[in-house]
Amino acid sequence: MSDSEEHHFESKADAGASKTYPQQAGTIRKNGYLVIKGRPCKVVEVSTSKTGKHGHAKCHFVAIDIFNGKKLEDIVPSSHNCDVPHVNRTDYQLIDISEDGFVSLLTENGGTKDDLRLPTDETLLSQIKAGFDDGKDLIVSVMSAMGEEQICGLKDIGGKN
Repeated sequence: MSDSEEHHFESKADAGASKTYPQQAGTIRKNGYLVIKGRPCKVVEVSTSKTGKHGHAKCHFVAIDIFNGKKLEDIVPSSHNCDVPHVNRTDYQLIDISEDGFVSLLTENGGTKDDLRLPTDETLLSQIKAGFDDGKDLIVSVMSAMGEEQICGLKDIGGKN
């Protein structure tokens, strides 16, 4: 290769940190997080079976996808590792709602974040729109995991008088 050849890599690269980390299935509890079928989920039920003739106790997980609310189930030997997503929750102040359903959020360092859509959850969506239309100062909670982000909560910090 000569020095005149240029290489352009198009990627939204991060620091190379993994989106998940391994955790032994037997240590995952209710209200913890788990990756089932490639989706980040919150565990709502865990049951463990006794050791069978092949030597492994099994954990039966019932979990809800944290972004779309679908119920997923998985059965894993309790001594095996499961993927657990890195889940972050960040609060931002709501600045604006655009016509096409995107929100403009104020970050902690004073910048704006304009790449998030309004939530699909009808009750949360109506609360955000009603509060914004009334001129209230709203703080939205954004949950992020495995490269996805979604508004998952709302706080009212007072109105503009």
